[in-house]
Amino acid sequence: MSKLTRIGVFYDGNYFTHVSNYYNYVHSRKSRLSIGGLHEFFKGRIALSESSEFELCKIVDAHFFKGRLTAGEANEKGNQLYFDRVFEDVLAYEGVTSHYSPIRGNVNTRTADKGLNLMLALEAYEIALQKKLDVLVLVGADGDYVPLVKKLHTLGTRVVLVSWDFEFTNDEGKTLTTRTAQDLIKESAYPLAMHDLVEEGIEDNDSMVQGIFVLPPVEERETPKKSEARTYESTSVENSDALPGESHEGNILSLKTGYGFIEFEPNNLFFHHSNLNNVDFNDLFEGDRVSFTVEENEKGELVAKGVELME
Repeated sequence: MSKLTRIGVFYDGNYFTHVSNYYNYVHSRKSRLSIGGLHEFFKGRIALSESSEFELCKIVDAHFFKGRLTAGEANEKGNQLYFDRVFEDVLAYEGVTSHYSPIRGNVNTRTADKGLNLMLALEAYEIALQKKLDVLVLVGADGDYVPLVKKLHTLGTRVVLVSWDFEFTNDEGKTLTTRTAQDLIKESAYPLAMHDLVEEGIEDNDSMVQGIFVLPPVEERETPKKSEARTYESTSVENSDALPGESHEGNILSLKTGYGFIEFEPNNLFFHHSNLNNVDFNDLFEGDRVSFTVEENEKGELVAKGVELME
């Protein structure tokens, strides 16, 4: 009788969120990663690597570790509280246990990440020991996890490293790079270079790879509504009668990569995906009617915040 392969999945939540945002706002796929789809993908890859049957590869435990802003600070970010709750519901539905560490906006990011990495490592080792995991899937890229991987090997637990390497320029012109620690790759039994696997799977229309995304390919979605061509110059405080703090309504003029513009005299208003309330950026179409609050940025330009889709 074939033996069951017991799998544990551990997510570095801050890293996972960064990667998911990349696919949602920067990559041509324009979709977030699906937890359920990833779990099916992991089982398929493990079955292949372990020369096992897919049906005998079972995820018996899964955990997600992430830093989280206090309720007050998250509330100031418009849609943060709402989307945090939506994602928590997704994790619960997929049987993933959430572990959150409260952070404040002025906390050093690297220090906070190290604390979360330690939390993940301790929990992963304890569960691998208690539940006698055959395989542990680590979604992360930090070299801090090397000691964990070494300790897991002493238990006979093989580690599947799931990581991405990519580089992109955000809407502020800043180049962001994600690289996996080489020592972590060398220590892992089955390192998966997901950036390559995803690109190859998309090109080959691999159903398992397509399944790791929440939305279908862009070409299969409903065609967005088009608006008339307009100038994309920004509205400044000097050339507008609007005052910061005022509430207004308008139509979405254009949608770019993670940001857009709202029709607003004399030109228009910029808005960023992080300033949406109760709606995902990918659910917006050009021409949609939205309400928003006018605010002034550091350049003296008026921008839209608290953007909400109107019925």
